[in-house]
Amino acid sequence: MGLLSRIFRRLARTDEEVLAEETLQWASTVPGSARMTEATPRQHVKLAGVVERITVRPTQGFQSLEAVLSDGTGEVTAVWLGRTSIPGLVLGSRLVLEGVLGEDRGVRRLINPSYDFA
Repeated sequence: MGLLSRIFRRLARTDEEVLAEETLQWASTVPGSARMTEATPRQHVKLAGVVERITVRPTQGFQSLEAVLSDGTGEVTAVWLGRTSIPGLVLGSRLVLEGVLGEDRGVRRLINPSYDFA
């Protein structure tokens, strides 16, 4: 009975749950990275995640590029001021970000983080 219940549980999972689990497994293999929910605001952090949303926003005379990343435990928004694109940055890209984590009204952000595609 245990085998059948595991099979049915696996079949009942949503695509989002499967993606979150796969992303968490991958992010756990990145040396020195922290989980997004465990990262401490106002500290230098290294985070690994998959791009879920990309937005270009006009901000007081210039534009900024925002990418929301998830590691299966939470989300962080990376903001690059003065940029409208980054070659290779597309939905589903795996990124490793480094920078100082900020938090404002429950939204966690890295402003102009260094990045590497994984």
